[in-house]
Amino acid sequence: MTTILQISDTHIVAEGALVSGRLETSDALARLVARITGIRDQIGPIDALLISGDVSDDGSAESYARFKSLIAPLDLPTYVITGNHDARDPMRAAFARDLPANGPLNWTRRVGGIHLIGLDTLVEGQGAGTLSSDSLSFLQSALSQAGDAPVLLALHHPPFACGIGFMDKIGLTNRQALRDILAGFGGTLRIVCGHIHSMIVSDVAGHIAISGPSPASTFAYDLRADAPVGYTTQEDGCLLHRWDAGFQSIRIGPESGSGPFPF
Repeated sequence: MTTILQISDTHIVAEGALVSGRLETSDALARLVARITGIRDQIGPIDALLISGDVSDDGSAESYARFKSLIAPLDLPTYVITGNHDARDPMRAAFARDLPANGPLNWTRRVGGIHLIGLDTLVEGQGAGTLSSDSLSFLQSALSQAGDAPVLLALHHPPFACGIGFMDKIGLTNRQALRDILAGFGGTLRIVCGHIHSMIVSDVAGHIAISGPSPASTFAYDLRADAPVGYTTQEDGCLLHRWDAGFQSIRIGPESGSGPFPF
């Protein structure tokens, strides 16, 4: 069995700062890390931690250093992908051991029985994301190298429309190009993403795609054309992706309720 823990959209800033003048995202991440640490014996071994973008809110070197200190208690191999709030060069410097020295921050790793692929969708200075021609070529090559191994493919911007108008406006601009590649892949593949701060399960070219929640905030699922633009301060949890002759994805909430009580 191989287990990947996915945390998304942590939006860390330097100490003393608040996101949007309101959110203390570091405290929210610390609470989630403590929650995960407290249930490690329940959920079993974890092979790696995947952060699906917006690690930082401001792309500063200080925010990446603070993020690394906050997740240190998990003591897990950590793999990151870019989100629209990240900055490529500071992220590259902060995670130099695991990211390419130049170009897009695309990577692939073998973690236990899983072929893990991370794609860079960042267009610096913009909210929307795009897979460059280099990234699309990287994906094709990485899929061809997977062999018979199951693939967990991670990117920040969802490869599907979520229905929340203001988020879809800053979604992935070339979803069809990604779908065209994935439609031709006959192996086992699960797609994970972030960006929309909530868990949504969708179908992309015949493969399951799941967006992860954010520890610090969410966006209301509001399909009205005049839906208010903005976030709510609801904290959420994370996802566990397990491979054991098939994928299984489990949401872990930010806190536990009382119990268990007998039936």
